[in-house]
Amino acid sequence: MNKQTNSNRLNGRDLINIGIYSAIYLVLAIALAMTGLIPIFLILLSSMYGIICGIPFMLFLTKVKKPGMIFIMSVIMGVVMFATGMTWMPIPFSVVTGIIAEIVYRSGNYSSMKAAVLTCGIFPMWACGNYLPLFVQREQYFAERASYGQEYADAVMRMTPNWMFFVLLIMTFVCGIMGGLIGKKLLKKHFVKAGIA
Repeated sequence: MNKQTNSNRLNGRDLINIGIYSAIYLVLAIALAMTGLIPIFLILLSSMYGIICGIPFMLFLTKVKKPGMIFIMSVIMGVVMFATGMTWMPIPFSVVTGIIAEIVYRSGNYSSMKAAVLTCGIFPMWACGNYLPLFVQREQYFAERASYGQEYADAVMRMTPNWMFFVLLIMTFVCGIMGGLIGKKLLKKHFVKAGIA
């Protein structure tokens, strides 16, 4: 019993993997965030995370064999967003999506390709937490971005009626699945080596 418990505990290697892949994911996410200066790309940002960041995330899943790793990485995303000025809202959102992604991958016993791809669809939904201020604190959101100009604000507002938040969730999930499938093809050898089929 104790042996089983100990084998499920995260060790130094697990934490290092979480740190490395979180850093890779965040570098890509920050680079993509630069495109948000163009209104349409701001709306597509979480979807782009799903596709582009999905490849290194799929590689991360080959290292995940214990509960907690995906959840920790998801929470790191939310905390970093908060630290970079995206309000507190991404944190609870990343907690929820992290728990769901963790449960899904664990349901496949960390060895199911279907579960891995599905997890890849769920994980980037943490980024939709960044959009919450845009929908629930509109005036404050645009006041903080006054330097972008009124034309930018008008364009974003036109593209983000309230129902658009749910569309963004769906788009992010679908694009995450696409990123997972691309990662599956590109990283086939790594999955075979990790015993994921």
